[in-house]
Amino acid sequence: MDPTPATSPDDAATFITHLLAVCTFPPAGTSVTCAVSGGADSTALTLLAIAAGCAVHVVHIDHSIRPDSADDAALVRHLAATLEVPCTVHTVHVEPGPNLEARARAARYAVLPPDVLTGHTADDQAETVLINMLRGAASGGLSAMRPGPNRPILPLRRADTRRLCALAGVPTADDTSNRDPRFVRNRVRHEVLPLLGEIAQRDLVPVLVRQAGLLRADDDLLDTLADDIDPTDARALSAAPEPLARRAVRRWLTTLDHDGHPPDLAAVQRVMAVARGEATACEVAGGHRVERHHQRLSLLPGTAPFV
Repeated sequence: MDPTPATSPDDAATFITHLLAVCTFPPAGTSVTCAVSGGADSTALTLLAIAAGCAVHVVHIDHSIRPDSADDAALVRHLAATLEVPCTVHTVHVEPGPNLEARARAARYAVLPPDVLTGHTADDQAETVLINMLRGAASGGLSAMRPGPNRPILPLRRADTRRLCALAGVPTADDTSNRDPRFVRNRVRHEVLPLLGEIAQRDLVPVLVRQAGLLRADDDLLDTLADDIDPTDARALSAAPEPLARRAVRRWLTTLDHDGHPPDLAAVQRVMAVARGEATACEVAGGHRVERHHQRLSLLPGTAPFV
């Protein structure tokens, strides 16, 4: 589904009805946890979840990265009190240094429940497509975030969430780290995407969102086809079309990672070489080893974690 246009009715109640028509919240009465930073996206998520009839519990994560982060926590507590929903604030400590975004995200999701609702929008989706493209992702990465009840406002635009908060008269936080050029997403948001839009002479967010949806459908089909391939059967791997064989191996090796991160292409190719008889064994990430005996592949555990 394409993201909604930024045009809208002029009162909050009518606008909420307008937005809910494209959102994917769980059924009314469902108990949900909303991750709320205090910004417009997650604040709008909370307003819409309540309007959808969900029993909302707000959770805020204070990463202790910015000196004023406690102000955001206070704003979220005030929001929850105003809306008369329960609120929990967790404080985590993320030290400065490399990969700050990834470490902050890992710390955040270590605290949040697995079924948490997040305020990702279509603009976030478009940025994710470009970021994953820069990282050399395959179709799985380029299909970006999967729509569904855990990302119920993914069809909306960032302009929609800001407008809703303004119409509802709800104050929101301005996280200055969202403009810090040290972070890849910020440069994609403020530099790359606007430049590409200027070159294309159009709003590229709907284009990238639509492209991600098409790639996701293709990726799901390939996954279904790869289900029939036993990754421990060397003959089956060698006989299968290369894209499906690689996919079967990738999914097999992904089970080594507790966060579900897939292995790189080089590791998959090494396993394929073992399956074809070009090698009898190979190392994969974390010190794990894949060996072939009588046309069967076995995975021997390593001593280091898979990274």
